[in-house]
Amino acid sequence: MELQSQLLDNLPVFEVSELMKEVIAFFDQTTCSHVAITENNIFIGVLPENDLACFESEKKIEEYRHNFEHFSVTNETSWLDVLEIFARNEANIMPVLDKDKHILGYYDLTDVVGVFIDTPFFTEPGGILVVEKGLKDYSMSEIGQIVESNNAKVLGAFITDNKNDVVQVTLKISSSSLNEVSQTFRRYNYNILFGNSDDQFLEDLKKRSAYLDKYLNV
Repeated sequence: MELQSQLLDNLPVFEVSELMKEVIAFFDQTTCSHVAITENNIFIGVLPENDLACFESEKKIEEYRHNFEHFSVTNETSWLDVLEIFARNEANIMPVLDKDKHILGYYDLTDVVGVFIDTPFFTEPGGILVVEKGLKDYSMSEIGQIVESNNAKVLGAFITDNKNDVVQVTLKISSSSLNEVSQTFRRYNYNILFGNSDDQFLEDLKKRSAYLDKYLNV
């Protein structure tokens, strides 16, 4: 997926020698979370809008180096990595650099998400399934084989969580009925975190729990 067409070149970049009043005016006029700072036209960091209250207009940007945050992407960064960096830094604007750390422009979070929404993961009919398994035990090839063994196709898959040595994978599958797929995942010791409402295993579990609650309350 190409993001270069989403590059914005109409947002400012500030040199450390400039006064903070220019940065303050920029934040006052926009909803951008950050703005890029350069030194001799080389990217050195971003200033966050969250620190706006402590900025003094007549000071130089250079005096606020301790406020700089350090994140960016290049024009070759994959769209999934771009989304991850947006999320990790709680940003809605992202500097895009060339190999020499010159700023080419910015990505806007809304534009990048819009590109993501236009992928088959969202546009193709099917069902969403979220599974998890131990980091050392899961494999994407196995996940694909499980789905395809039930006469379905994986339309998209990505890791949505990874902690405590457990990996969570969100799948878009070319079937709106995921019961058989879910059952196969369970046979391979995957935990099902989310699936379609017609997942018979969950429905049976709910019925049995309700019956047990009724029995205990007699």
